[in-house]
Amino acid sequence: MGKLEGIETMSDFAQAVAVTLHNEGGYSNSPNDSGGETKYGITQADMPGADIAMLSVIEATDYYREHYWKPLYSQIGSQMVAGKLFDLGVLFGIGTVVKVIQSLLPVVVDGVFGPQTLAEVNAADAGPLLSHFKSAMQAHAHDVVMRNPKDGVFLQGWLNRIGS
Repeated sequence: MGKLEGIETMSDFAQAVAVTLHNEGGYSNSPNDSGGETKYGITQADMPGADIAMLSVIEATDYYREHYWKPLYSQIGSQMVAGKLFDLGVLFGIGTVVKVIQSLLPVVVDGVFGPQTLAEVNAADAGPLLSHFKSAMQAHAHDVVMRNPKDGVFLQGWLNRIGS
């Protein structure tokens, strides 16, 4: 965990979700998006029966807390690392981003953010780890487009988001 003048610090979900809600934006029903109708990045498939167009920030926040903010994320010492891991997990899937960050650490790459991954994330220098993580995620985004060329319309937006 990080320290601030001798006080242990933990990553804050509220800060992370605020960035993600901003990044995901409001209502969209793009014909290029295989997810279909979305609001704050949440699809009808994510919340069956919900009126996606009327989804509130509170409902979206609750959804993201339950489905994307993994219990150990709050123990990541760097808010920047925790926030980027969370935000890109929303974008590309939790298992994918955890595998990418694990590939940069001396841990088993299994897509599960467990105690060993947490310990190694916290032991790493956050600045270089974040930089390498962003580079690896940019490579992943290019790989996605290589496998699914129709997703190329989203590539620049993904790269911008990864790099932010």
